[in-house]
Amino acid sequence: MSDYILTTAETDEDFSRARHKALFNEVQHFLNPDEATLISFSDIKKLLKPENEVYKGMQTIPVKLIVGSEGRYKDFDNRFFPKSMHLKTRWEHIDMAHINDIALPPISLYELGGVYFVRDGNHRVSVAKAKGIEFLDAEVVSLQSEIKLKPGDSLKKMTRQVINYEKRVFYGETGFGDVTDFWNLDFSVPGQYDVIYNHILTHKYYINMNKSDEIGMDKAMLSWLTTVYFPVITIINKYHIMNYFPHRTKSDLYVWIIKYWDEIKQKFGNDFTLDDIATPFLKTYGETPITRFVHAVRGFIFKKKMRR
Repeated sequence: MSDYILTTAETDEDFSRARHKALFNEVQHFLNPDEATLISFSDIKKLLKPENEVYKGMQTIPVKLIVGSEGRYKDFDNRFFPKSMHLKTRWEHIDMAHINDIALPPISLYELGGVYFVRDGNHRVSVAKAKGIEFLDAEVVSLQSEIKLKPGDSLKKMTRQVINYEKRVFYGETGFGDVTDFWNLDFSVPGQYDVIYNHILTHKYYINMNKSDEIGMDKAMLSWLTTVYFPVITIINKYHIMNYFPHRTKSDLYVWIIKYWDEIKQKFGNDFTLDDIATPFLKTYGETPITRFVHAVRGFIFKKKMRR
């Protein structure tokens, strides 16, 4: 009985220590709470868009490479420390098994981008990280992706890594930079280089309509840049539109303005110029400093409620 009491006291202390680390981590990242958030496997799947799954079977996995969870990403912080007291009972049972050298079943993981996400066994991973255990046995399903992620990165940094990868692929496969000598086609969200490529193809199609000698892709890219992209950038600069879209890029705004312009022309006809739509675009989508502050406060309150 005394041994059991001692073990219970030890597990209680271990959980309290892990819980305090989670609280301290939250305080440290008060201004950037996303950096202390465990990564959702669903978010990474949407980001990387893996093509297929491969069953890898039983493997021994470094715990430091386990960076997220399929279903319990709200229960633990980015270091897998418990964020809520309701995890205490299950967490301490796992901890007690470790203390008494009781073998636990393997965890289940997804591998994607060179890092791992928990399918089953979140508490076991949490206890392992808290106790400094370096390896865990796991049943692994791998999702194929050419992008390799870095353990320890936040979702924001992983998103930036994906965007950089997409830029390298776009510039490498199209030769866009060599043809145009323009290397500043940058975005804040993934998936936009495919949009740009489709814009160039559409531009090429309309240029070649009713022509016997079609222009090639190189000339189409240069023509798109000078006659489509740059005029939109001129409007962005003229109306100081970037002031209303913090943390965005001019290329982001190009895509959104073109889409908005197309919607206006479909509803009201083709007589609207870029100058005509600039002010309505700002009123519809732009953020003033006041609305930006209100959105920030609302976002902070919403995140606090989600953690409860």
